[in-house]
Amino acid sequence: MDSPRNPDFSGLIARLAVALDGHAIPFMLIGGQAVLVHGEPRLTQDIDVTLGVDPSRLDDVTAVCDELELEVLPNDVEEFVRSTFVLPARHTRSGVRFDLIFSTTPYETQAIARAVMVKVQDAQVPFASAEDLVVHKLFAGRPRDIEDAVGVLRRKGADLDWDYLEFWVLQFAEIPGREELPQRLAALRSEIR
Repeated sequence: MDSPRNPDFSGLIARLAVALDGHAIPFMLIGGQAVLVHGEPRLTQDIDVTLGVDPSRLDDVTAVCDELELEVLPNDVEEFVRSTFVLPARHTRSGVRFDLIFSTTPYETQAIARAVMVKVQDAQVPFASAEDLVVHKLFAGRPRDIEDAVGVLRRKGADLDWDYLEFWVLQFAEIPGREELPQRLAALRSEIR
């Protein structure tokens, strides 16, 4: 039995990939798990997944949860997903939290298509590209997210597609409250040089 102190993240991620593929749900891992691929290693206790489907596929996603022994956390699942586009769940044996994020925006669709495939146990798992991870982290903007973005930039800065990064932060800067994204990216780029 898995211990809450030492969950088998690799096993859970591999099983998740197989189950989502089995239901023809495009996806990519984001958050702390993707930081482990592209940035500086850090402790993470959850698995964040962007799904390339909208909430009309909720039944398929809850079927994946059932297959993986994930307990969905909201009382009114349909209402919660409709209002937040997120299905939070917890693995019943290990306690690992999953956030399954529904998305069909053009940005997320292409980010999933750009995902980097990483072999995890016997499964090929798509992780957000380094550029898309930086975009996600800058958009979230919390101190931990900015630290993660800096770690990715330090590790992969010379190899990043800066035109792609600049394009998307300009697009997201049009969203109220995110106007500073281009300046933040420029400042981080100067900091890591």
